Amino acid sequence: NQHMNSVATKIEKELNKNNLEFTKEEDISKSVANLLAQNKVIAFFQGRMEYGPRALGNRSILYPATDPKVNNWLNKRLGRTEFMPFAPVTLLERASDCYLEEDLKKSYYTSQFMTIAMHVTDYMKNNMPAAVHVDGTARPQLISEENNKVYYQVLKEYENKTGLPSLINTSFNMHGEPIVCSPKEAIKAFLLSNLDALAIGNYLVKKT
Repeated sequence: NQHMNSVATKIEKELNKNNLEFTKEEDISKSVANLLAQNKVIAFFQGRMEYGPRALGNRSILYPATDPKVNNWLNKRLGRTEFMPFAPVTLLERASDCYLEEDLKKSYYTSQFMTIAMHVTDYMKNNMPAAVHVDGTARPQLISEENNKVYYQVLKEYENKTGLPSLINTSFNMHGEPIVCSPKEAIKAFLLSNLDALAIGNYLVKKT
């Protein structure tokens, strides 16, 4: 817990240094899910950085997959110009609502890491089109509670509010920059990108 406290102190220091107004949330997952249910775009910075080719929820930008127009808006905000498809994170227990059974069977393990494209169901196409590529596939990350509790709870709360089991998860970085590693980098990228909110540890910063 000492480590957690020193990280919290660091985060608070950086937020104050940047003169940002913030609140300390009792349940950051719930607060983030509330904002997502209002179609906000949230920078999400939690725990340790991941290792591998994808942001898997600890250094991510999250937003609803309901409106494909947000993809273009976000590309502009992040300075990402070329074709970079956006991928969904989906509750593991609802995976078969969103992806074809045969693809799920084949790629069950790798799907935790957002590396394999799967064909989507009509339910996914109709309700969460922003995550679907033109060829009717998506590259999901299937999330369970034991994989990543805080991240899972965001999705579960979002599902409670909207009925939808998927969100878009893209890496938290400006184009051409590495994924944010420290609280300092997270705050800098948040300020540059002009997203709606930053959830960093248990702290929530909303765009004023």
